[in-house]
Amino acid sequence: TEAGAVYSPAEVAAICAVARAAGLPVHMDGARFANALVSAGCSPAEMTWKAGIDVLSFGGTKNGLMGVEAVVLFDPARAWEFELRRKRGGHLFSKHRYLSAQMAAYLKDDLWRKMATRANAAAQRLSTGIMALPGATLLHPTQANSVFAAWPREGHRRAQKAGAQYYLWPMDQSLDGPGDQPLSARLVCSWCTTDDEIDAFLRLVEGGPAPAPTHVPG
Repeated sequence: TEAGAVYSPAEVAAICAVARAAGLPVHMDGARFANALVSAGCSPAEMTWKAGIDVLSFGGTKNGLMGVEAVVLFDPARAWEFELRRKRGGHLFSKHRYLSAQMAAYLKDDLWRKMATRANAAAQRLSTGIMALPGATLLHPTQANSVFAAWPREGHRRAQKAGAQYYLWPMDQSLDGPGDQPLSARLVCSWCTTDDEIDAFLRLVEGGPAPAPTHVPG
C-alpha cells in the first residue's frame, strides 16, 4: 500500500468478498506486486485469482523495468475487448516489442522475484540501521522495499548537507527548526541498492564522512 503494508491472501480475499457482495469486480494495483509476493511468501495465484481478484496490474517499472506494466485479466470473457481499449487509451506503441522484450527477460528464470527479494532485503537492512539511530522511530512496519521512519532534524540536516538526496514525508516539513525534533521520511530501496550505499547513508545521518560519489543504474 501507500504506507508500505503488504496484504496477505486472506486479507485480499476478505476485501474481494466485500466487493462481491456489492456486485463489483476487483482490480489489484500491483505496482509493487513482486515485492509484496516475496514478502508474503505465497504464489501469484494465491495472491490474485484464488483470492477473488478479477484484474491485476502486474508492475515492472518499480522493480527494474523501464515503463513496462502488464494487465492480467483472469476471465477470458472479459479479455477479448481489452486489446481495443488499450489502443483507444493510447497504450499501443509502434515499437511495442521493446516493452515485450523487457517483460520476457523479467519473467525468465524468476528474475522478477530475485530482484524483489534483493530490494526487500535492502529495505530491511536500512530499517534496522535507522532504528539503531538515537531518537529514531518507524512510522510503519517495513514489509517490502519501502521504509517510513522519523529521526531528529539534525540528522536530516547532516545527511542532506553531505549530499544525501531524499524526500521528507510529508513534504511540507522543514529542515529549519530545533535539531532534536523528529522529521519523517520515505526511503525506497531497489534491486540495485547495495549494502555499502545503505551503510554510507546511515553514516551521513550520524555525521560521518561523506562517501565517494557513485553512479547507480536506475
